[in-house]
Amino acid sequence: MQEADARPEQRQSLRFLWLYALAAAGGAVSYVPFLTLLLPVRAESMAGLGAIDLLAYCAFAGASAASLANIGFGWASDRTGSRKPWIVGGLVWSCALLVSVPVAVNPVQLVGLIVLWQIGLNMMLGPLAAWAGDVVPDEQKGMLGGLLAFAPALGAASGALVTIPDLAGPDARLAIVACIVAIMVLPVLLFGRPRPMPHLAGDKAEKAPEARHAARGAVARMWLARLLVQIAEAALFAYLLIWFLSVDPSFTDNDTARIFALVLALSVPLAMLAGRWSDLKDRPILPLVLGAALGAAGLLVMASAEGIGEAIVGYLVFGLSTSVFLALHSSQTLRVLPKPSTRGRDLGIFNLTNTVPSLIMPWLTLALVPVFGFSGLFIVLAALTVLATLLLATMPRLN
Repeated sequence: MQEADARPEQRQSLRFLWLYALAAAGGAVSYVPFLTLLLPVRAESMAGLGAIDLLAYCAFAGASAASLANIGFGWASDRTGSRKPWIVGGLVWSCALLVSVPVAVNPVQLVGLIVLWQIGLNMMLGPLAAWAGDVVPDEQKGMLGGLLAFAPALGAASGALVTIPDLAGPDARLAIVACIVAIMVLPVLLFGRPRPMPHLAGDKAEKAPEARHAARGAVARMWLARLLVQIAEAALFAYLLIWFLSVDPSFTDNDTARIFALVLALSVPLAMLAGRWSDLKDRPILPLVLGAALGAAGLLVMASAEGIGEAIVGYLVFGLSTSVFLALHSSQTLRVLPKPSTRGRDLGIFNLTNTVPSLIMPWLTLALVPVFGFSGLFIVLAALTVLATLLLATMPRLN
C-alpha cells in the first residue's frame, strides 16, 4: 500500500501521528455523545419506562451490524490496497444517517436506523484503524497509543458541549456532532501525507523480527483480555447516566457528560506518559496489566458506593485506568496481528472485542440489576477485569 523506497528504521512523522489522532478522536465523537447521551434521551422520550429495553435492542442490533461491517470493510480495504476512499465513504454515510435520526418515529424505525448508521460508521472506522498499522512502526506504537487516548476524551468533551443547556435542541445536537466529526477526520485525509513504510506491508513484514511476536497465544490473550475489559466498559458506557441517577436523582445528563469528559481528559497525559515509557523500556504489556488491575479496583469501589461522592471516585479510578488500557491496547495489538496483507480484516476480528460486549452487556445487565442492583453487576464486572489482568500478567514478553 506504500511506496517501496523507505528504510525500515524510518520513523513516522509527528504531523501524521497528530492528525491521525485527531481523526481517531473524530471517530469517537461520531458515536460517544450519541450512544451515551443523545440516544438514551431520545429512547426515553419515545418509549418511556421501556427505554432500557429499547436501548438494549439498539445495542444488540447495532453491535451485530458493526461487527460484520468492520470486518467486511477492513477486508475490502485490504483487497483494494487503499484505505482513504473507504474512510471518506464511511464519513459521508455515517454523518448523513446521524442527522437522519429524527426521521425515526417509533422503536422499530429507530433500531433500523441505528443498524444502517453502524454500517456506515464502521466503513470509516475499520480502514482508519488499519491505516495506522500500515505506516506506524513498532518503535512508535506506545506513542500512538498515548495519542489515541485523546479519542474517548474528545468524544466525551463533545457530549458535554452538545448537552449544554439551551445551546441546541435534540435534532440540532445531532447536526452539530456530524459537523464536528467531519472537521476532525478530513485533515489527515487531506494533509496527513504519511511517510511510506514498506517493511510494515506484505510478505516482507511477515518475515521481519516484529512479526515473530504474533504467536497464537499472544493473539488469544490480547483478544480475550480486551474483551473482558470492554464488557465492563460497555456497561458503564450505556448505563452510566442511569446509575448516577439511581445514586442521586438530581443528577442531569450534562453533569454526567462533564464527569465523563473530566475522567477521560485526565487519562490523556497518563496514557501519553505510559506509552512513551513503554517505547523507551520496550515493555508494551506492563501498562496494560496495571490498567486492568486498577479498573477492577475502581469497580469494587463503585459496587460499595453509598453516596454520589464515592460513586464519582470509583468511576474516576475505573474510567482513568481502563481508558489508558484501551488506548495502549489498540496500538500494541498491531504487534501481534499475524499477516500484514490482511491487517484490515484481522483488526475487524479484533474489533469484535469492542462490539461483542454490546451483545453481552444488555442481557447481563437485565439479568443482574433487577435482582442484585448495580452493585451486583459491578462485582461481576470486577471479576472479569481481574481475569484480564491475569491473562496479560502471565503473557510472554513481546520481544
